[in-house]
Amino acid sequence: MNRIVIMGATSGIGMEVAKLYIAAGWHVGVAGRRTELLEPLRAAAPDRVVTACIDVTAENAPEKLSQLVEALGGMDIYLHVSGIGKQNLELDPAPEIRTVETNATGFTRMVTAAFGYFARQGRGHIAAVTSIAGTKGLGAAAAYSATKGFQNIYLDALAQLARMRKLKIAFTDIRPGFVATDLLDQKHRYPMLMPVEPIARKIFSAIKHRRRRIVIDRRYAVLTFFWRLLPACLWERLPVKAKS
Repeated sequence: MNRIVIMGATSGIGMEVAKLYIAAGWHVGVAGRRTELLEPLRAAAPDRVVTACIDVTAENAPEKLSQLVEALGGMDIYLHVSGIGKQNLELDPAPEIRTVETNATGFTRMVTAAFGYFARQGRGHIAAVTSIAGTKGLGAAAAYSATKGFQNIYLDALAQLARMRKLKIAFTDIRPGFVATDLLDQKHRYPMLMPVEPIARKIFSAIKHRRRRIVIDRRYAVLTFFWRLLPACLWERLPVKAKS
């Protein structure tokens, strides 16, 4: 039986991807802080869906992940979708710190737990929804872009570590652009905004084919290619942010 655990499935991308795996007949473990939002997923296939209340910022989150995996009967894929972020031009420290705690510390806590499980099992696949924001430091969302860059590099490091240890662990780094989910501040207008359903299908396909990394969609792939070419002196003059 194929089993996947999706961390951050209460809404948006995580929920839509979970629906696809449920429809495909997988056994699915879904987790998030608000378990009542996971109930429709469980109700769709109560014999194949297990829910859990897990806060990635809590120190006991790996223990709760282990309990979820045990209830599911095992884990073949770990998909990390959990994350927060916002524009913060005033650089209010509170949301910056919350973002780091969730996207960096929480991410590390959960991905290392999944890595350890797969190392003991002898195989596995770790996938994570990061962002194109990790390509460059975005002044309007400093903590968000920095932590997404952290995620990109951390996955690269774990992929190398798995090779060094001769572990059969695959990695998929999924980097979407702006997606119409609750994560985005509805007060702003976002360029090239993408609906969540087709993004979920692309993620499902990328994981199925074990893509090492994917930028969604092609427009953002072109955009980030040119971002990387810009020297720092030009990048720092660009007001890259969503419109009010």
